[in-house]
Amino acid sequence: MKKFLSVILAMSLFGALLIGCGKEEKNRTKNEEKKQEVELQIMAAASMTDVMEELGENYKKENGNVTFTFNFGSSGTLQTQIEEGAPADMFISAATKQMDDLKEKGLMDDDSIVNLLENKVVLIKPKDSGPDIQSFEDVAGDKVSMVAIGGEGVPVGQYTQTIYENLGLWDKIKEKANLASDVRQVLDWTASKNVDCGIVYQTDAMIEENVEIVCEAPKGSGDKVIYPAGIVKSSEKKEEAEKFLEYIKSDEAKKVFEKYGFTRYEE
Repeated sequence: MKKFLSVILAMSLFGALLIGCGKEEKNRTKNEEKKQEVELQIMAAASMTDVMEELGENYKKENGNVTFTFNFGSSGTLQTQIEEGAPADMFISAATKQMDDLKEKGLMDDDSIVNLLENKVVLIKPKDSGPDIQSFEDVAGDKVSMVAIGGEGVPVGQYTQTIYENLGLWDKIKEKANLASDVRQVLDWTASKNVDCGIVYQTDAMIEENVEIVCEAPKGSGDKVIYPAGIVKSSEKKEEAEKFLEYIKSDEAKKVFEKYGFTRYEE
């Protein structure tokens, strides 16, 4: 009987030991998973707000340890933030100028930079209202008293100025221009009828039901709208940032970009 009890006791102790080891292993696994969690800080042009949020959600479905903190705004403002040391792992600009400036200052990983997307500049006005305008040239006429455009440091504003300089109408446009802090503000002002019309990217116009596209910028009047992307040199999570950059270059991501009106960059 004593021998039987001894066996039972030994088995109980062995079972408890196994359970304890199992719990320890489980806790160790949880801790290891927790250690692998990565938060990526992505700075991206305001015009990318909707598409990047969707891509981030899609990426997390296959990479559950990754979370995103997006900072959307004017590419010029984001450039300044990176220059001042704001935390960032990736930068996606709405123009090559801001990326080139950061590259020249040694703040980007040169080898990571890629021209990712293209966009178009369009003239918009409030839906079913606003002046009877048919072209970019019409904005310079008497039918328009105020037009919203991007301000200094805002790529869409820089594209707009180039277009009107090439059309020989910039002096007339700047007299009636209301300058916005980024392209989404131009969109909001136009949708709320605070201005007669505005100049934005095609992708922005597509997501706002209260505006209508009048036309695209005249062919040959402006620079190609290119969105470069790259890894910030100061990033401490370069390996995961590089993986996400590869993802947004993929055919899977291309379909999402196209849904929002972007096209893959081509030489």
